[in-house]
Amino acid sequence: MNKEKLMKFKSIIGLIVFSIIISFLSPRFLTVPNMLNVFKQTSINAVIAAGMTFVILTGGIDLSVGSVLAFSGAICASLIASGMNVFVAIIAALAVGGVLGAVSGLIISKGKIQPFIATLAMMTILRGATLVFTDGRPIGLGNSKGAMAFSKLGAGQLLGIPVPVYFMIVVFAICYYILTQTKLGRYVYAVGGNEEASRLSGLNTTKLKIWVYTISGILASLSGIIVTSRLFSAQPNAGSGYELDAIAAVVLGGTSLAGGQGSILGTVVGALIIGILNNSLNLLNVSSYYQMIAKGAVILIAVLLDRKSK
Repeated sequence: MNKEKLMKFKSIIGLIVFSIIISFLSPRFLTVPNMLNVFKQTSINAVIAAGMTFVILTGGIDLSVGSVLAFSGAICASLIASGMNVFVAIIAALAVGGVLGAVSGLIISKGKIQPFIATLAMMTILRGATLVFTDGRPIGLGNSKGAMAFSKLGAGQLLGIPVPVYFMIVVFAICYYILTQTKLGRYVYAVGGNEEASRLSGLNTTKLKIWVYTISGILASLSGIIVTSRLFSAQPNAGSGYELDAIAAVVLGGTSLAGGQGSILGTVVGALIIGILNNSLNLLNVSSYYQMIAKGAVILIAVLLDRKSK
């Protein structure tokens, strides 16, 4: 295998090598219960990262996903606690996430504000809005049959596999299809490669950016629904720092922060690397303080390797 192919599959090779090393350091790592736990814990970040992939492929970034997760989760929990039909509550929460994402896209495309600044502002506003909405306290789901059924989305299992893993698989399958088989996917890569050229060729870059951030908002909202289901309540501080893990997963998967290069399959690998890193450090009883250092070092190395390959 030549150097070019090695660099192309560096994320997968890194995942395999890292997994082998951890399996020697901790015998519990490759056990079925632990692997299912890894996939379950990874699913939340993976779903957010799927939406983040669209954003980064266009050369943007979305720092608001963690706050969108918390706000959407609070909306969903309050609706279910009030007795609303669970399906309607889920649709309403997803719609809220989509609208919030569209607002970010509108501010960026129409207001000509840098994505970093626009989504940083949205992150702060929505975090404050969540604290106001929840009064800084968790919102319980209640004891209705609907609430009990809703809890299965985040904490249930189907055929021995956690339900969130199925959500992750479906989301990535849909995103893969969109990015590889549709015009929207081709336009996403085109804008990330050269936005000005895309605009001059007749592509409506404003509309595309709004759609991309809408997708990111919807998937962040879906993650919020899963987290709320798992915890059986909406926590006002839910999703704090999740945007960083999502960006890390996308970067580790080989997607360029400059846009135009990357794949949704790479993001799957990146999310698994982050998930396995967190899990292995816990198995090895590494302090949470050192875990942050280790995660930052891994991300830095991945970016440096990406720059070197280019």
